[in-house]
Amino acid sequence: MKRVKINELLNTPKIGSEVLIKGWVRTFRSNRFIAINDGSTINNIQAVIDYENENENELKRINTGTAIEVVGEIVESQGKGQIVEIIVKSFTIIGDANPEEYPLQPKKHSLEFLREIAHLRFRTNTFSAVNRVRHSMIFAIHKFFNDKGFYNIHTPIVTGSDAEGAGEMFKVTTFDLNNAPKNGEGEIDFTQDFFGKETNLTVSGQLEAELAALALGQVYTFGPTFRAENSNTTRHLAEFWMIEPEVAFNDLNDNMDLAEEMLKYCVQYAIDNCKDDLAFLSQRVKDEEKGKPQNEQSMELIEKLKFVAENDFVRITYTEAIDILRNSKPNKKGKFKYPIDGWGADLQSEHERYLVEKKFEKPVILTNYPASIKAFYMRQDDELPEAKPGMEVGPTVSAMDILFPSIGEIVGGSQREERLDVLKEKIATFNIPEEHVWWYLDTRKFGSVPHAGFGLGFERLMLFVTGMTNIRDVIPFPRAPKNAEF
Repeated sequence: MKRVKINELLNTPKIGSEVLIKGWVRTFRSNRFIAINDGSTINNIQAVIDYENENENELKRINTGTAIEVVGEIVESQGKGQIVEIIVKSFTIIGDANPEEYPLQPKKHSLEFLREIAHLRFRTNTFSAVNRVRHSMIFAIHKFFNDKGFYNIHTPIVTGSDAEGAGEMFKVTTFDLNNAPKNGEGEIDFTQDFFGKETNLTVSGQLEAELAALALGQVYTFGPTFRAENSNTTRHLAEFWMIEPEVAFNDLNDNMDLAEEMLKYCVQYAIDNCKDDLAFLSQRVKDEEKGKPQNEQSMELIEKLKFVAENDFVRITYTEAIDILRNSKPNKKGKFKYPIDGWGADLQSEHERYLVEKKFEKPVILTNYPASIKAFYMRQDDELPEAKPGMEVGPTVSAMDILFPSIGEIVGGSQREERLDVLKEKIATFNIPEEHVWWYLDTRKFGSVPHAGFGLGFERLMLFVTGMTNIRDVIPFPRAPKNAEF
């Protein structure tokens, strides 16, 4: 007999038919009712066993976590909580789980504890749901870009460039760290290393994606990126996944349109294809927030997703945002941890969330940031922004950030600087040696065109779609300072 997956059995039950299922025991009650899950759905199937006619020693092996095979008849359920159940004709234990040792017993476990046993946390309802949604979002992103005629590009993980200019990179070397060769100046001689130069794990595939876009027209990357940033926060990881489209002939407005369309598509895909998992995750959020005051409780998860999918995003300039924040009640009453004094401030999560959740009650796209707080590759705006009374302004770049409720910044992008002379000036300002990016400059010498792109941190999207609050809980094996287990 061929095995039937539980999601298929529950979606199209054939009453009276005999089936074979395999899965893991979630609970075993009254020596009679076995809740079985095989990972294909958040929902269990109940198997009802005639314990009086079964081998007592075999029954004792049915514990939470046990892998089991069941053959039985599908019948309408007599109890609450399920439409059908299986009357067991025979069962076989595939793999034992000693209840004295198995750490996932049927009780509530803290997320902190589950991070310590990340190799087993897939087996919980929360993390099985999160990872099924993660798969759906991966598929949705590839489908979105494929259907729009984009080409997927694999950009290098080992690189000699620092795309962000931040310097927070993991070094790659084959040297014996206790005996690395030195040059005449007493510095490590990377010319003798594997690649013949200093190399790192990539922080972004953007620069390489630009090279492809300036020949293929529209491309996207979806790969791992790395930041050696010593941040132990709920929003940062040392290893995470980035989606980075680059499009030739696009300007800032085209870039905003593409990003908004992609985000709405992904959110709607989750609503349409992850109903059971989202319903479970929504209830989980409600349970977590029961003790909070009403004004501190977040929007219901599925309602929040529809809020994004169905609303046009508000578009304002950084200069307008600063004016709004400077004159806001939280700023005037000293409620912001980082007060907004004037133009040029780097916006923090509290400011971004105020704009989205309080001021506009919609997702917000901020544009035209100060050049001084953005990366070298962003296109210099031709004109200064219009200053508000009492506000000094400076040069800006054609950058954009998309802000979401509960998250803050979820996407960052820009029109890229296509003018060779201006790009050279920017590189000099950022103290980047031209010989390190000669290949990037070449694209501005030979058929340069306006182009634009953005980066979406995949785990930030996952936080939003699942309602989870710690980024370490939306990636299977989180990498963070002092944490590289599994």
